[in-house]
Amino acid sequence: MSDTAQSRQSYPSDLSQKEWERLKPLVPMPKKGGRPAKYERLEIINAILYLIRTGCAWRLLPHDFPPWRIVFHYFSAWRRDGTWTRIHDTLHIEVRIAVGREAKPSAAIMDSQSVKTTEKGGSMDMMRARKSTAASAICW
Repeated sequence: MSDTAQSRQSYPSDLSQKEWERLKPLVPMPKKGGRPAKYERLEIINAILYLIRTGCAWRLLPHDFPPWRIVFHYFSAWRRDGTWTRIHDTLHIEVRIAVGREAKPSAAIMDSQSVKTTEKGGSMDMMRARKSTAASAICW
């Protein structure tokens, strides 16, 4: 566990050491040769999980986490570079395999309650409007 994580209060949203070891290879680490990272990736992830779990605003992130601007920077950068999608897809496949299913689903089911058309209803927008010939007649 990191020194920072040990020196602060633990939150229910924090990753366990086992969870972090599984997630660590999927999270981009600091680039070699650059300025050393001031905050550990585990603390960035824990801060993001805290925000998601509590629903608080970025600026209301507790002060024992890295500054909210740093956390927001990594959250946004990892969204842009596809890190969150890779994490989701990798863990989704692992969970499916762990419960004895195929890695990728072979079928999906959708019903009319799942797929919305429009507020008016699908058939309303598909029908041609009827025009009254009397209303459209040109009177001289």
